[in-house]
Amino acid sequence: MAAQGGAAKPPAPAGMENFRKVRTSEEESPLPFPDLPPGVVEMKVKEGSKIRNLMSFAMAQMELKGSRQIVFSGCGRAVTKTITCVEIMKRKLGGLHQVTKVRYKTLLEVWENQDPPPGTAAQNLTVHKNVPSICILLSRDPLDPNQTGYQPPEPGLPGEDPSSSSTKGQKRPPPPPCEELLPKKLQGASPGSSPWGSGDRDSQPEGHH
Repeated sequence: MAAQGGAAKPPAPAGMENFRKVRTSEEESPLPFPDLPPGVVEMKVKEGSKIRNLMSFAMAQMELKGSRQIVFSGCGRAVTKTITCVEIMKRKLGGLHQVTKVRYKTLLEVWENQDPPPGTAAQNLTVHKNVPSICILLSRDPLDPNQTGYQPPEPGLPGEDPSSSSTKGQKRPPPPPCEELLPKKLQGASPGSSPWGSGDRDSQPEGHH
């Protein structure tokens, strides 16, 4: 399930006003969770995604279709919204085991020259950007508590199994703010407003049109 949404396109930097971003794509990579059962739904959260739409689909999967696990993922400016969706689902359903993985993903941006010099063909500029990414697995079934990023179900929420050994007798502090779920080196990182920001890895001209 890919949640699509539009966001305002950032302007090109000074001196490059003739360039316009025409498309952005994500580098495909496997989910960082071993032994996922086939058919697990991945909610791909975008910056422009509507939380109401995301949660409506996700809740239907877990409650109506009987899914035991679901994954929320997002990168760059969508990281905070991804965490918000997870917290909403945990409060609505309760008793969910969680594993959080943080990594980097590569975004591919293509910028098109809208006013090429006379006598020359228009050239595109291709930019690769490394941005922070988060993947969160929620499961009704117990998960390995020893793996990195594991969080047991929060006590006192609807749907919790009081006899569960993973929560019995435990007291957990309130969940940390969204930004604290990211390593310090990723805190504050977000895609720049142009393809020449500090998050760029490299850029190269694309072929002639």
